[in-house]
Amino acid sequence: MQRGKCKYQMNHKAQAGSLLNSLFGNLALCIFQIALCIAVFSSLARADVGDFLSKFHPYISVQGEYTDNINLTPTNRKEDWITTISAGLKFSTLPKGITSAPSGIDLNYGLGLVFYATEKENDYVSHAGELNTWYTFGPRLTLRLRDVFIRSEELRERDYTTGALEEQFLLGRRRERSIYIRNVFEPSVEYRFGADDIFSINYRNNIYRNQIDRFQDSQENFINPRLTYWFNIRNGVTLDYGLTLGDFEGSPNFIAHMARGRYTYRFNPRTSTFVEYTFTRHDFDPPSTDYDVHNSGVGLEHTFSPTLTGRVQVGYFWQNPERGSSTGGFSYDVGLSQRAEMTTYTLSFQGGYIEDYFTAENLGFTKYHRAIATISHRPHQRVSLGISGTLERAEHASDRKDWIYGVRGTASYEIFRWLSLSLEASHRGNDSNVDTVEYIENRVILRLNATL
Repeated sequence: MQRGKCKYQMNHKAQAGSLLNSLFGNLALCIFQIALCIAVFSSLARADVGDFLSKFHPYISVQGEYTDNINLTPTNRKEDWITTISAGLKFSTLPKGITSAPSGIDLNYGLGLVFYATEKENDYVSHAGELNTWYTFGPRLTLRLRDVFIRSEELRERDYTTGALEEQFLLGRRRERSIYIRNVFEPSVEYRFGADDIFSINYRNNIYRNQIDRFQDSQENFINPRLTYWFNIRNGVTLDYGLTLGDFEGSPNFIAHMARGRYTYRFNPRTSTFVEYTFTRHDFDPPSTDYDVHNSGVGLEHTFSPTLTGRVQVGYFWQNPERGSSTGGFSYDVGLSQRAEMTTYTLSFQGGYIEDYFTAENLGFTKYHRAIATISHRPHQRVSLGISGTLERAEHASDRKDWIYGVRGTASYEIFRWLSLSLEASHRGNDSNVDTVEYIENRVILRLNATL
């Protein structure tokens, strides 16, 4: 397989140095990290040493994967057997079954050695890590930090944003196997000045680097102050502003502004309705076309039980570019989520528009419709079963139209408390009016995982 011209040698020390300079060059962010780490680790220092050490869980796994289309191509499909040997470490300060605490750390990092049986030039070293840490100073002030790091050559990238569903992928995908690095650094500060009154500032630094010239590097800097204020127990407002600085290697850079207002009315603690309006402005460097997007909608949220929640939101959006014709359509977000001990399921139907930037393709403003369904069930304490399906319609500004779909089944068995075996089978594809982006792939994965 032709890899293309390397942009740079993917040397681990050089990569780490470049990323650290980008991530921690800002003094304010350094101060934020130091304050948060001191606060969290000072609380850990007061814990019993034995209890502290018990929170570390090293693991190792061996995975065999068969795919009948490793490059997701419409023709000349190549099959291969991929073996991955991984070692990693999990650390969590939360006791099992507890989902919240005044302070804590959740860390998961894994390093993988990936070997191809046939396409041996594809062999590489993968990294995947995620950190979530937080500390609350008294009843009002909370510092949070989230960081996601990945080094991979997967052609489709899972959505890394907070709240994304497990089966949700980015629209832009790679059409050639080559190594990429992504690091998403998200600190935030939250001040609670009432029972539900909150002022927060969120920041995101999103770095995307590629090994070859076919896919351009990019960097996102995003800052988002947000205010939620309740006039009384029933009436509340949320005001949002977002500033995005988009820096691209080959495409025009942009500055984007987002302003959103939402009014919420509570019928009772379980049911609320809202109306909202969002305005977005994208200012590009020449020769790209600037545009505005208006999106208004109404919605309803209801908690049926402690484990079952639902939401419905409908609206209309319209895009006004400085040159060319306007476009619009209906937007919606319908979801149902059940999270119980034996069975968990999520149903999600979304539509409207996506702004696909900082990905492999940078597809820009795209109309879309998406349906995701997942079900997991534990018929026995040691057995877990799952099935999921996705269907997505994407209509891009370039007149390209895609039907992206997939179905996946999983099964796992806990042989011992520390040893588990899992099996996964999937079928996915893209039916497009552009022949070169179409593909069909079948995949089977067998994994043995040992955790101390």
